[in-house]
Amino acid sequence: MADADGVLLVDKPAGKSSHDVVAGVRRTLGRGIKGGHAGTLDPFATGLLLILVGRATRAQRYLMALPKSYEVTARLGWRSSTGDPEGEVERGKEPPEPPILPVGRLQQRPPAYSAVKVGGVRAYAAARRGEPLEIAEREVEVMRFERRWREGDRAGFVVECSSGTYVRVLIAELGDAYCLELRRTRIGRFDVADADPQHPLRLEHALDHLPERHLSGEDAKRAGHGTAVPGEAVGTVRLMDERGLIALAEPLENGTLKPVVGFRG
Repeated sequence: MADADGVLLVDKPAGKSSHDVVAGVRRTLGRGIKGGHAGTLDPFATGLLLILVGRATRAQRYLMALPKSYEVTARLGWRSSTGDPEGEVERGKEPPEPPILPVGRLQQRPPAYSAVKVGGVRAYAAARRGEPLEIAEREVEVMRFERRWREGDRAGFVVECSSGTYVRVLIAELGDAYCLELRRTRIGRFDVADADPQHPLRLEHALDHLPERHLSGEDAKRAGHGTAVPGEAVGTVRLMDERGLIALAEPLENGTLKPVVGFRG
């Protein structure tokens, strides 16, 4: 793989969109280098973004699927039209005390002001036109939801959840509350404390939550061309040789591993 292929850990500041951060990285790297990210943060939010550079963009869905951890400051007894400080805020009812903090597998409806698409239309675009869309519920998992402190109408929470979970919705459903501050602290094993936008992680290391299968000789060549090779696994694996990452592969019923994302071409 080329030197430009890898994953950058970036601590996003408030006021910038995830797209803004990606665009800044691409300007630094120069023309012709692909860029993306593995999970949006709202402009008001801060914290960890995984910026994908070059061939790393091909592995986006495998990094987006990692669980996330957040620190939240909520304002209690108030409602926001967007669930954050950027919406219209009005006084509401006081949430119950102690708060009800659901964990486990939950059905959650993404907020009207979200990037979810319905019929090819972004939900937030329709909401801004005054034409909110009917968004289907989805199953998410909340592994941890704890209150750390409370001072007046402010309270601090820690949330660990699956990809696709809207923390704004978790907070809004406390009773009447909204996210005043939101910070993403972890994505999988990656910690915001290790953010370093100048030194990308090699892609094979960024994907090391996936098991490795080492290949050599003809099998390595065949995998590099997208051809299935002998091997068994449970779920996605990294196919590696002495040169590094060849592909990500899925197991087939005939006892082979079929490359589904290649990195050599």
